[in-house]
Amino acid sequence: MKVVADLDKCQGHGLCRMSAPDVFDVTVDEGQVIVKFDGEIPEELEDAAALGVESCPEIALAVVDE
Repeated sequence: MKVVADLDKCQGHGLCRMSAPDVFDVTVDEGQVIVKFDGEIPEELEDAAALGVESCPEIALAVVDE
């Protein structure tokens, strides 16, 4: 599983980070999402990543199965 972020949609609510701090962070200046993994999300964090994706009110995050 991989998570991708659409920074044009991200409004910096930070709900993804609150839901899954091991997977997501936000930039200091604008509060935009940072996915901590450039490639595959570790299997043990997949549920947390999915929760973070689902928590985004702007639908700026998506799960991509590769």
